[in-house]
Amino acid sequence: MAASDANTCNFPGCSRPVPRSSAPGRPPQYCDLPEHTRWRAWRERQRLEQETAEGATAEEGRTEPSAGAAPPAGAGATPVTDARLRADELLTRFSVQTEQLAATLGSAREAFAAMTDPAGVEAQVEAARIDAARRVAEADSARLDADNRRRTAEQSRRSAEEAAASAIAAAGTAERMADEAVTRREAALADRDRAADEAERARGEREAARAEYEAGLAEAQRRVDAAEREAAERVGAERQRSQAEVAGVREEARSREAALGEQLAEQRRAAEEADRRALEADHRAERAEADAAEARGRAEALSAERDRLAEGLERARGAAEEDRAHHRVELARQQTAAADALTEAKEDAAARLAAVDDARAQALHRAERAEGQLDEALAELRRLRTQGADAEPVPASARPPAPEDPGSPAEPD
Repeated sequence: MAASDANTCNFPGCSRPVPRSSAPGRPPQYCDLPEHTRWRAWRERQRLEQETAEGATAEEGRTEPSAGAAPPAGAGATPVTDARLRADELLTRFSVQTEQLAATLGSAREAFAAMTDPAGVEAQVEAARIDAARRVAEADSARLDADNRRRTAEQSRRSAEEAAASAIAAAGTAERMADEAVTRREAALADRDRAADEAERARGEREAARAEYEAGLAEAQRRVDAAEREAAERVGAERQRSQAEVAGVREEARSREAALGEQLAEQRRAAEEADRRALEADHRAERAEADAAEARGRAEALSAERDRLAEGLERARGAAEEDRAHHRVELARQQTAAADALTEAKEDAAARLAAVDDARAQALHRAERAEGQLDEALAELRRLRTQGADAEPVPASARPPAPEDPGSPAEPD
């Protein structure tokens, strides 16, 4: 089994090219197939070696005679030829195992070289440092941005809540005053309507009293006219009957006239009472008119109160504008403070980067020290190999490959 080319996959039986990588560290040894990995290649080599060993054993079983069978003719006559064939077979098996051992030692040497490559270690440490610094800077920047946005949002929310509370209070006061004005206006309108109703009712009562008075006068005059006619008829009738009855008739006429006078006086008193009630109705109408005038005055006062409330509302709007301007100034001041805080955060980030650089220098120092220790370990290993050069080597094919260093760059499968 010949050694594989550096540009060919090391998987047994694979001739695909190995992709080149610009990353630091040991170059890849396998192609881009996902199943061609170091562990699977080792298992495939073990399987092929086992199949080869089984095939050789079967071949030996076919060439050697059985224990109870008679040797073929001429078998004992060619011992040198049999020994040479046996030696050639053993040499072939030894060369195969030697090539496998050489390939395993080459892989182990490359793995140790990748593990002890200072450039790879430094590159990995530098990449880790750069990535850590970038993540720290991004995290600090994101935290500062989030804090600034949170503070700005909280300040805006508080300002908006205060402005909204002031506006709501002013609007509530204005609405309350407007409701009171509307209530007063409605009460004044109701008083005016009530006074107008009372005046109309008084006017109707006066008209009714006047009509009643005129009806009483007409009834009295009618009764007087009827009594006079009746008296005249009776006087004419009785004049023919007797002169004696004239005195009685006259007396009766006088008594009736007295009764009619009393009735007329009563009608006059009713008319006077109606006049008095009409006068009272006129007085009530005058009072209703005065109340209406007072209601008009109240309406005018309510209109003035509405104007005053409008002026108060305008003043409240002006105060709100002043508060808004004050909030703008406060927001500008807070933005300036946020810019100062951002400057301080940048200075803090620069200090942290300086600390990271210091840590990097310390890491490089530790890497150099580790490299020195590694050189000492390699010297010790060479010394041990020199001392054990005469010892029988253990076949590398019987051992699994060494585990990969978790700190070394990952090899693409």
